[in-house]
Amino acid sequence: MAEISSDVIRGYNDIIILFLLLNSPSYGYEISKQIRTLSEDKYIIKETTLYSAFTRMEKNGFIESFVDEDMAGGKKRTYYRLTEAGREHYRAKCEEWKLTKEVIEKFIADEGALL
Repeated sequence: MAEISSDVIRGYNDIIILFLLLNSPSYGYEISKQIRTLSEDKYIIKETTLYSAFTRMEKNGFIESFVDEDMAGGKKRTYYRLTEAGREHYRAKCEEWKLTKEVIEKFIADEGALL
């Protein structure tokens, strides 16, 4: 099975994380698990990459963090939620992706051309 290079996907971590925060706040481990599940194990985000993205996006005002206690064990957990600026950034990154995909697809050979 082919894996996605971290260099290729690095620029899209924001769009992935922001997508997962569109409808409700979440926390790091849950977001990591959702990425793995939705990508069908083709992309497993490293913990350091995830938390670096959280820090950068929070600094840029795209997300905000808050601490909540885990209902199961009373453990404090940091959650992240999307801000309005984050919604705008998400929309802009989606448009950027559509353009990027359109351009790159012009350079992808059909399976028959590779024989």
